[in-house]
Amino acid sequence: MSGARPALRPLLIAIDLDGTLVEPRRPVRPAAVAAVKRALAAGVKVTLVTGRMIVAAKPLADQIELDGPIVCYQGAVIADARSGRIERETPLPYAVAIRLYETAKARDLHVQFYRDDKFYVEAYNKYAKLYALTAGTEPIVVPSLPAAFAGHDSTKVNIVTDPERTPAVFDLMKQTAGPDAYVTRSNPEFVEMLSPLVDKGKALHEVAQRLGVPLDRIAAIGDSYNDLPLLRAAAFRIAMGSSPDELKAEADAVVGDVEHDGVAEAIERFVFGAGLDR
Repeated sequence: MSGARPALRPLLIAIDLDGTLVEPRRPVRPAAVAAVKRALAAGVKVTLVTGRMIVAAKPLADQIELDGPIVCYQGAVIADARSGRIERETPLPYAVAIRLYETAKARDLHVQFYRDDKFYVEAYNKYAKLYALTAGTEPIVVPSLPAAFAGHDSTKVNIVTDPERTPAVFDLMKQTAGPDAYVTRSNPEFVEMLSPLVDKGKALHEVAQRLGVPLDRIAAIGDSYNDLPLLRAAAFRIAMGSSPDELKAEADAVVGDVEHDGVAEAIERFVFGAGLDR
């Protein structure tokens, strides 16, 4: 439905990061930065809704000069864009995290736990290096994740693997978690597990309430499976051109991919009505 228009101009735009605002491990394109700043100058509120850690999201929030709450860890955390301070966190309980860990380790999968906006691993291998490059921060290497987190919940559990393995790993983790965790896919190498009480859509509604924005004035832009709850929570749903068919089917509009400045296109078309027809 790429020719659709929102009934009312959005007052809040929720933007995913990797694959939407930016390609992983690359800088934000200037057109996207300019478009977001133009929307902010026009009085439209913007928030980031990402699976990234705060430390990995904040530099982008700074670059586009955001103020107010942003969503990190797939909705498990809401943080202040300016200070990086955690305003709300809903972690995955320790017992569930360990169950997922044991299933993953039995299949020799690389597992990461998170606490205090740091990530922990048992080996500094190619998967930890890939994640460190994406996040812009180095891991804490420990002999045992269960021992290191004894008495502590984990913000999320992440399995980093080869992209061709992620569908099977996702199915395995869903089966292992049952109703006790929210399991999702984000970057091609990541399978992430979080508290069943969180997702991007729930967090977006919380941000809208904090900002005093009615739910029917929210637009959301995303590109991957973890963005399904985000789009479903918005009144106007925008999928990137690189999105899987499942996401495009939920969208009111489809814009270009990152390399074709899809976020800038979305803002020009649906905030300012520039009519960049595709």
